[in-house]
Amino acid sequence: MTIPALTLNDGHTIPQLGFGVFKVDPAETERIVAEALAAGYRHIDTAAIYGNEEGVGRAIAASGIPREELFITTKLWNDRQAGDAPHAAIDESLGKLGLDRVDLYLVHWPAPRNGTYVNAWERMVEIRDAGKATSIGVSNHLPEHLEKIIAATGVTPAVDQIELHPAYQQREVTRFAADHGILIESWGPLGQGKYPLFDEAPVAAAAVAHGKTPAQVVLRWHLQQGVIVFPKSSTPERIRENLDVFDFALTGDEQAAITALERGGRVSAHPDEVN
Repeated sequence: MTIPALTLNDGHTIPQLGFGVFKVDPAETERIVAEALAAGYRHIDTAAIYGNEEGVGRAIAASGIPREELFITTKLWNDRQAGDAPHAAIDESLGKLGLDRVDLYLVHWPAPRNGTYVNAWERMVEIRDAGKATSIGVSNHLPEHLEKIIAATGVTPAVDQIELHPAYQQREVTRFAADHGILIESWGPLGQGKYPLFDEAPVAAAAVAHGKTPAQVVLRWHLQQGVIVFPKSSTPERIRENLDVFDFALTGDEQAAITALERGGRVSAHPDEVN
């Protein structure tokens, strides 16, 4: 099985489907990431604040998979944005991961009340230039945040990782990203189970039509929009199921019907509220 790769605005590539470890118990992370790698995932998305970078690193080391076949993302937390703190933060993350570089390093939230996200982005450029991150991007940044960091540095993020699922599609952010060559990564791609997404008629009907699960249908909806997605699961069967989405395609009508489920249904925090 070959997972499609997308080209970032810096010329590097990223696997379009990966494995996320948000809220994965640090004690269970090594086992779960090992399951994902064995299933065929090569793109792992973690963050300093998750507390499980060490487990990701142990799974990578034990896997025997060549480093060049893996794509590893981690993120800079809000309290490490000021001054030169991002440089210490990336060194700590690399130590925990057992790596000399990550493929993608993200500013986790703009944390606008702290007034440090522009400085954080300036330091991210330095981290990239020092070879500790191949590509750099952001997470949870709105157009006003993106405009400021691009204006300050002349460097456009490679990605913006945002909450995105059928009920909440962030069209203002995705339009800005498309206009500036920024790829969108979806976190919470299945709505985090906080609303009955799988019972929505277009999702359920497409699942029956293609002999797939509702979750597979929603992941396919993301992929066909050119979004990078990394579902999270702790169960081996579901881990494998989430990867089994490349042998079918939604029709234009099915895709449009799921897109029509937009209702401004954010299920997590607003970027201005996380500081």
